[in-house]
Amino acid sequence: MSGGAELGLAGRVALVTGGTRGLGLAIARKLCGAGCHVYVNYAHSDSDAERAVAELAGLKGTVTALKFDVGDPEAPGRLLRLARARRRHLDILVHNAASYHPMSALRPDIGELWDDVRVAVSPLVQAASGLAELLTRGTGRVVAVSSSGARSVVPGYVSQGIGKAALESLVRYLAVELAPRGVTVNAVSTGKVDKGPDTRDDRTARLLAERTPGGRLTVPEDVANAVALLCTDEAAWIQGQVLTVDGGLGLRA
Repeated sequence: MSGGAELGLAGRVALVTGGTRGLGLAIARKLCGAGCHVYVNYAHSDSDAERAVAELAGLKGTVTALKFDVGDPEAPGRLLRLARARRRHLDILVHNAASYHPMSALRPDIGELWDDVRVAVSPLVQAASGLAELLTRGTGRVVAVSSSGARSVVPGYVSQGIGKAALESLVRYLAVELAPRGVTVNAVSTGKVDKGPDTRDDRTARLLAERTPGGRLTVPEDVANAVALLCTDEAAWIQGQVLTVDGGLGLRA
């Protein structure tokens, strides 16, 4: 799945939250390369959005940046209404946006903890009824980006771990309720992702790569490939699942 044109997604309309950098940008790049009309949502950095749009401009699809803070309870509804006004429907929603405040379970900052949980869960909860009407029957796909921290303990990750665990549970509930409408809901989960030398601790990265059966860290493109796979027609009977993309790291005892 190194390319995108062979996925059968050309012409479909996709919205990627947190889509202007990191994992979100890799997902947007994959879908845009497959010929999708991609909306990349972002909350803060206009410069990141401008760079993302410029980077994706030469691909097969189209890209538009939309500035909304999906942690705002009103934002998901506004995003969906805007998508309806511009394209009249939506085929793919990828919920990648996240908020992270490091903290201990014994000394949490309750306000920041709930901020992180809200960003993980609220966009899909708030958008659920609108998605039922907006997503195209038969090709409607919802994919949430989760983390191994939903099931395993990562130091300092308590707020994200709680949020991602709740997100995976929500995926299952939405899958059951949207399935009769021909819409699938799934999640992609990953562990440590190598986003480049500016964002990694080399020693930790080396140790994790050595523990990974595949012999390297996961990169954003690995996650993007899995998301795209779940968006294809061939994935129509995959429902309510969490697909782990970590090169086998999670299999180690």
